[in-house]
Amino acid sequence: MPLPMVVGVDGSESSLRAVDWAADEAGLRELPLRIVHAYRWDRYEGGSLAREFDEPSRRVTPDDILVVAGRRARRHHPDLAVTTEAVAEEPEYVLLREARNASAVILGTRGRGELADLLLGSVSLTVAATANCPVVVVRGSHDNRAVEGRHRRVVVGVAAAPTAAVRFATEEARRRGAVLDAVWAWRCPTHDTADHPLLTGTPERVHEERAAEELRAVLVDTPADVRLHRLTVEGPARRVLLNASYGADLLVVGRRRPGQFGHRLGRVAHTLLHHSACPVAVVPDTA
Repeated sequence: MPLPMVVGVDGSESSLRAVDWAADEAGLRELPLRIVHAYRWDRYEGGSLAREFDEPSRRVTPDDILVVAGRRARRHHPDLAVTTEAVAEEPEYVLLREARNASAVILGTRGRGELADLLLGSVSLTVAATANCPVVVVRGSHDNRAVEGRHRRVVVGVAAAPTAAVRFATEEARRRGAVLDAVWAWRCPTHDTADHPLLTGTPERVHEERAAEELRAVLVDTPADVRLHRLTVEGPARRVLLNASYGADLLVVGRRRPGQFGHRLGRVAHTLLHHSACPVAVVPDTA
């Protein structure tokens, strides 16, 4: 039986935007969608939910949240198999448990007020850092759709070896009929240590060519039906990928396997989850 897409909802507008995105993604993959609400999330006034019932002063209940989320999911995908559940537990525990039997977990951001689109809530950050399946945090001011995206472009940050993130991004580009931009960020040591007598003569071109060779090696098995662009860009990976997010419908980064310090997001993933201009998928490395 195929593993479902799981989306966490809390009644906020950002979580309902995540439902829209998750419904598209489930439709693309021909998977069922599971909508989960944890009671102990912070309470919201629920104005946008109450308006769904034409009762602006209505007190929002967990059942209301699930009804509205299910309605949103079926709005564009009436044939989508949707199940819902409300659970009286902390959201991190609920979503990490759900992740054990999910193809991916989809979440919204949790900012409030003027910083609503800038801050990432602790739930989304914890799940992205810990789940054993891909986690997508729906960011940006896009139209909340995973299909027919504005840019028709998927970007992946490429590491030094084939990773689960590259495979995930390749399949996403194929499903969407989108271009795959595989980005390798490289640095020239002479820029950082110009006064070092052994490094000042190293030509910038050598580092760029080496990056291009490594990128080609990683992508050598990319299916021929995927429209692939290889990009080598000088600069810190955080800055390079953040800039790339402005022209993408999805940005994919990897997450290393747990080490001696347990589950942790790298600085690149952490930055992108807080500041990306498009949804971010964090994919744990299975190698």
